[in-house]
Amino acid sequence: MAWYDEAVFYHIYPLGLTGAPKQNSYGEPKHRLNTLLPWISHIKEIGCNAIYIGPLFESVGHGYETTDYKKLDSRLGTNEDLTNFVAQCHKQGIRVILDGVFNHTGRDFFAFQDIKKNRENSQYKDWYCNVNFWGNNSYNDGFSYENWGGYDLLVKLNQRNPAVKDYICDVIRYWVKEYDIDGIRLDAADVMDFEYMKALRHVANEVKPDFWLMGEVIHGNYSRWANEGTLHSVTNYMLHKALYSGHNDHNYFEVAHTIKYVSNMVGNKLNLYSFADNHDVERIYTKLNNKAHYVPVHVMLYTLPGIPSIYYGSEFGIEGRKEKSSDDSLRPALRYEDYKDFVSTNACTKLIATLGKLRQNTPALCYGDYKELVLQTGHYAYARSLDGKSVITAVNNADYEVYLDLQAGNSGEYVGVLTGEKVTVSGGHIHVRVPGNSGEIWIPSEMMNDSFAPVKTVEIEKTTEVKVEEPVVEETKMETVVEPVVEVVEQSTVEETVPKVTQESVVETPVVTEREKAEEIKTENVVVDWNKSYEEMSVEELQEAILEKMRKNGPVTEYMLGTVRENTHHGSLVNWVKSFN
Repeated sequence: MAWYDEAVFYHIYPLGLTGAPKQNSYGEPKHRLNTLLPWISHIKEIGCNAIYIGPLFESVGHGYETTDYKKLDSRLGTNEDLTNFVAQCHKQGIRVILDGVFNHTGRDFFAFQDIKKNRENSQYKDWYCNVNFWGNNSYNDGFSYENWGGYDLLVKLNQRNPAVKDYICDVIRYWVKEYDIDGIRLDAADVMDFEYMKALRHVANEVKPDFWLMGEVIHGNYSRWANEGTLHSVTNYMLHKALYSGHNDHNYFEVAHTIKYVSNMVGNKLNLYSFADNHDVERIYTKLNNKAHYVPVHVMLYTLPGIPSIYYGSEFGIEGRKEKSSDDSLRPALRYEDYKDFVSTNACTKLIATLGKLRQNTPALCYGDYKELVLQTGHYAYARSLDGKSVITAVNNADYEVYLDLQAGNSGEYVGVLTGEKVTVSGGHIHVRVPGNSGEIWIPSEMMNDSFAPVKTVEIEKTTEVKVEEPVVEETKMETVVEPVVEVVEQSTVEETVPKVTQESVVETPVVTEREKAEEIKTENVVVDWNKSYEEMSVEELQEAILEKMRKNGPVTEYMLGTVRENTHHGSLVNWVKSFN
């Protein structure tokens, strides 16, 4: 058992939250990171005991085009500010992991600048991939290089170069020594060299007990990245997708299938990093067709296998939509003073705080075995069991309430975490009511303690919409406050007209929506030359190779087809196709 197995993360994109300018002038430090100090108490109050924050280090713009790995971005402050921030978090029992952007650097990084100056004579010419002094790039440097994601702004590091590997390993040691951090989230881990990641894991094992390495991985077999030799965990994008589309499509079979699929992939004891939204995807409150589904989505996030994470602001129910290929609206400036009372006044925040405290005081939700109890398109129930005791969760995406008979083990009494209702075990089962567009978690009454007690929450109205106005941020201070307001209604009583659903009456055949119907479409006019290595294949060939391997495992759905065709990054596709057994 390690601290991260019991973690509830709060994810911060600091340049956004603090209202920093979009471009770095490399001027005098502005101590914006210090404006995050009051947020630490809020983070603890909503039941989070870990923070993932980044990117933090000197960069040109959005933070992922690193200029200096050993200097806090001057838009945020000084290294002393970061040391103090981590220390304040530790005082309140909160661990801190930073964003490690080790796949690529910005063009202002010292090694790239040396290449620009000295060209073929640069001692750093092999620090980057495929530097060609006979080529050119969009900046007209008179040489070309491999970039990340098609952006010449992001220069891809040669991770097989021992000098690069040693430099980045020393950066990790420096971060631990200077700031006392507890782990690192590796940006773009799905395109990293595996020997490179093994070296990073070796350093992680060296610098601090239980130092955590988590990687950003979108597609592929997660166990290739998360194992004893490379990373401790990866981002669970499969569950992220299932959480919102399973509600929008009224199809819990998608969620249940995802849990089984991922469990078979990584095993039951490996905790992946679970999230409903982050700095790269639209806010969950925006993506949900029915805003009331915010409740069952987060009930599941905190009770399904995995390490839950809340992205800053989403605990308030704010909106965030990608517009004109920009992520700006996903990363707004917020002012602590305008949200400090939301734990007592905002329905979304109350829910998140209740779930966070439950998670921290209920080991079964961190270590318990998962067992599916009831599954239909509109409702879903499962248990997490540890040491002979079970925590039972049920969710309902329909507009009407349902009644369920759920296997509960030994005799005794269960308490509903979100309602305070009590039910008695009879014949090894509990008979429970789940309101429409909601969920509930039942725990054995003997598991209650002084640190946690049920909190009756109010439902989020089905038609509620939370708006986030475009923040206006000046160079030197934050001026605009984002003021979402969540309308709530008291829990209503619905006429008991829905027939009782028991385990024995569950229909095991899912209702498949149009968007999930099997597609056997092949990439047009693309024939895979299997005599080529994957590295030699084109993007189109790799996409078709992945689809062919998928077809061997069953029908390819429209969603699966879309995820393949949307991924046009060669390195990511190579790693993905290799992940099939």
